[in-house]
Amino acid sequence: MRVLLVGAGGVGTAITRIAARRPFFESMVVADYDRGRAEAAVAAVDDARFTAERVDASDEAAVAGLLVRHRCDVLLNATDPRFVMPLFRAARTAGAGYLDMAMSLSRPHPERPYEECGVRLGDEQFALAEDWEKAGALALVGMGVEPGLSDVFARYAADELFDEIEEIGVRDGANLTVDGYDFAPSFSIWTTIEECLNPPVVYEAGRGWFTTEPFSEPEVFDFPEGIGEVECVNVEHEEVLLVPRWVDARRVTFKYGLGREFIDTLKTLHLLGLDRTEPVTVPGPDGPVAVSPRDVVAACLPDPATLGERMRGKTCAGTWVRGTRDGAPREVYLYHVVDNEWSMAEYGCQAVVWQTAVNPVVALELLATGVWSGAGVLGPEAFPARPFLDLLTEYGSPWGMREQ
Repeated sequence: MRVLLVGAGGVGTAITRIAARRPFFESMVVADYDRGRAEAAVAAVDDARFTAERVDASDEAAVAGLLVRHRCDVLLNATDPRFVMPLFRAARTAGAGYLDMAMSLSRPHPERPYEECGVRLGDEQFALAEDWEKAGALALVGMGVEPGLSDVFARYAADELFDEIEEIGVRDGANLTVDGYDFAPSFSIWTTIEECLNPPVVYEAGRGWFTTEPFSEPEVFDFPEGIGEVECVNVEHEEVLLVPRWVDARRVTFKYGLGREFIDTLKTLHLLGLDRTEPVTVPGPDGPVAVSPRDVVAACLPDPATLGERMRGKTCAGTWVRGTRDGAPREVYLYHVVDNEWSMAEYGCQAVVWQTAVNPVVALELLATGVWSGAGVLGPEAFPARPFLDLLTEYGSPWGMREQ
């Protein structure tokens, strides 16, 4: 397998360090708008299979040309969601497969944003599914940790743990702190704003997908391995759009453990219009300059990839499932915990980006070895879960299950 990795930020860099320990691929081209960042990621692994390139992720023709020039079999997208569609189309143009960790962006319903869906996450990609299927090509979408591993857990629960499922609820929480910062998100603030301030989506059988107010339905969830109780709220996330396509459940939700201070900060950004992506004009030394307020916020915060040495604690991604088995009620939480001290010592990557990065590498290995295969635009739920979970454990990062 020959891979084009687009994006050499925190997650992209972690991908190179994880993949360098595995023999399943022939080569990996690491491409970024900042060539120096791509070169740094390649230099750190000291492996002849890796090479660095510069590419603008929004330039479909340039990305397609890079895929053809390096004879790549698959494009692995490690950029933020703004670039999903140009990279998705470039892969199809070049005849390559495609894998991402976040799906095409949503747009709220123009009149009833907190009741009805407008354009949903992934709609633009699924609209092109027939093209991929006819070509016999695979686009594996939402294959990070959340979405990704959480969806694998949902499929595993349906296949091996339950006869009927009442509810699947992805629950994400952490006890991470960052020394020296009052506010320092451990993941891309651009993506965090997008998923937390958009109307959350809920799925119910018979009703389909609908939306609620941001940060709705707060609940306290007890996370394992010493993390403890964290208040979780509804946010927009791909699992709710993916799971019901392949797994039979009466209700699907996603709740994120953000904490009151984090929520209040996001609300303030929204109140001031600093979550907007549309450029505003501001004075500059050489005249007026158009800038995106959200990009300004991102530029004012520390790069999450650089926070590892200051971070303390653990992060947990998991899927809570409630239903019946052999006629009796059952409730489980399937989870994956990463300790920042371990990920920094073992890979030099902070826990959140490492946990995101390991899952697409596992998926690539399953595809390269033929354990997973398919055509069209498919989510993680479309594939058998057990091989993925076994291989994740082989990577040195086991998962857990708790009966509730």
